[in-house]
Amino acid sequence: MSGAKRNPVNRKKLPGSKWTAVRPKNREKHFIVLDWVRDDDGRPTDEVVLEAVLTRSSRELHWRELGNPDVWRIGWLP
Repeated sequence: MSGAKRNPVNRKKLPGSKWTAVRPKNREKHFIVLDWVRDDDGRPTDEVVLEAVLTRSSRELHWRELGNPDVWRIGWLP
């Protein structure tokens, strides 16, 4: 990491939270966390589902990746 502080990520408050990609791809800059990925028994895993606001495409990633300020910023920034 570039020496910047990590994003404070509160696992309990992730669903519904908003994030901005530092380096957008395919014009997908703003994202919302929809929910946790669940296992076959319905229990949440360590992965979350992010949805791009512009395209409505979704992706899954480990929730701790949102703590990397070189990739993500909290909230929807210009």
